Amino acid sequence: MKICLVCSHGGHLTETLQIMDAFRGHDCFFVTYHSSRDDTVQEQTRAYFTQNIGMNIWRMAKAMVWAPIILRHEKPDVILSLGAEIALPFMVWGRLLQMKTIFIESWCRTENLSLTGRLVMPIVDRFWVQWPQLSALYSPKAEYHGAVV
Repeated sequence: MKICLVCSHGGHLTETLQIMDAFRGHDCFFVTYHSSRDDTVQEQTRAYFTQNIGMNIWRMAKAMVWAPIILRHEKPDVILSLGAEIALPFMVWGRLLQMKTIFIESWCRTENLSLTGRLVMPIVDRFWVQWPQLSALYSPKAEYHGAVV
């Protein structure tokens, strides 16, 4: 199975790296931001890097053009993200290209969803939270299966 791992470069990347053992034996690739951790990411698997999007509308527009290029080239079976905003263009295009999408809300989100989580929840195939109270609040879409990280 080919898995696209999409995450920002800070805590979301740390959380994604913490669950890499779950993907052993699968063909994975990262999509993330350039940072001082580029070498760490590339030690795991191949990677695509871009500028931090943040709240910049022009960078988000650029990512909306960039995402389908990567997805059509790689043809992943699953797109998985632990956040943040870089997940949005990949989840949108994943949906449009009929690829399976999974969003895992960050472990630090204990009381409410992130903005990215709220935006992608309606379009992803699976939406996992790591705290049972979030599942109760955002049911039936939010699934709790225990802490992932």
